[in-house]
Amino acid sequence: MSHLNWMIIRNNNAFLLKKRNINKPFSTEPNNLPNLSSYRYSGLIHKKSVGIVNAPDKKGFTVVYKKARAANKPAKATVKVTMKAGARRSLYKLKRLLTKNKYRVDLAKVALRRASAVLRSQKPLPAKKIRTTKKAD
Repeated sequence: MSHLNWMIIRNNNAFLLKKRNINKPFSTEPNNLPNLSSYRYSGLIHKKSVGIVNAPDKKGFTVVYKKARAANKPAKATVKVTMKAGARRSLYKLKRLLTKNKYRVDLAKVALRRASAVLRSQKPLPAKKIRTTKKAD
C-alpha cells in the first residue's frame, strides 16, 4: 500500500521543495529525518515512521513516531516521547527504541545524527576571546 501512496505523491505534494540544479528535491514533511524526498525516509506513507524535533523547553529532543496498528486513525497513531536525561543516555535510549524493538532499524543511524544535531544546536556558542595588542612606544 505504501508503494502506491509513494507513486501518487512522489512528484507533486505540498511538502516538496524543488530548486534548480538539484536532482533530488527536499521535503519538509513531518517525520522525514534527513529532509530528502525519497520512499525510504517519507513520513507520510509508511505505517512506521520516526521524526526528531526540538523539545518544547529547548532541553533535549522529542521523538515522534507512529503506532502501526493505528494506521487508519492519524490522531491516535502519533506518539511523542521527550528525552532529556543527558545527551549520551538519550541517544542510547533512542538507538534502543529503534533497533531492539525492531521498529525501524534502517533509520537508526539517521535518527541518531538528527538527534545529535538537535542537541548540538542547544549548546551555547563559545565566547570569543578579545585580543588586545600593545603598541610599542
